[in-house]
Amino acid sequence: MAAPNALLVMGVSGSGKSTVGALLASELGWKFYDADDYHPEENRMKMQKGIALNDKDRIPWLCKLHDILRRDVASGQHVVLACSALKRVYRDILIQGKDDAPLKCDDLGKEEKPVEVKLLVVHLTGSFDIISGRLLRRKDHFMPPELLQSQFDTLETPSAPENFIQINVDKNLSEIIATIMETLK
Repeated sequence: MAAPNALLVMGVSGSGKSTVGALLASELGWKFYDADDYHPEENRMKMQKGIALNDKDRIPWLCKLHDILRRDVASGQHVVLACSALKRVYRDILIQGKDDAPLKCDDLGKEEKPVEVKLLVVHLTGSFDIISGRLLRRKDHFMPPELLQSQFDTLETPSAPENFIQINVDKNLSEIIATIMETLK
């Protein structure tokens, strides 16, 4: 695969996606997006009540993120996106969009040459106990620790032919960033 123009830092809630993604974007000089900032209020309310999101909740949100990735990549901007992207189909939507209405992603530049989002997936992985401990220490986030098990249950670990690396969160932040930077060389 050609050099990526977008990095997806993915994993369950509490895996460190936002922290790693923001630092990585800063190191690379790329634009950073935290997918949590794009959840509609209904999704946030559901999660605050301890209700796990389903595909119907997630797909319009993922389409919005796809449109952002496409827009930035089309303009020559490299992007780091922190997003749970727990299922393979979710990662596919981030790359390719979704065709079936009413959940259709924006058709920006439809008549122009299609924009290819070349994505490297960075999967931050760790044990339930380690990540649960992190969530319990986190304050002011709409995702309650009680939903962590549902995220582990939903998680489909990236696999071939996806372009991905997997990094255990028991490493320190500088080791995680160094591993990703080395992969990009």
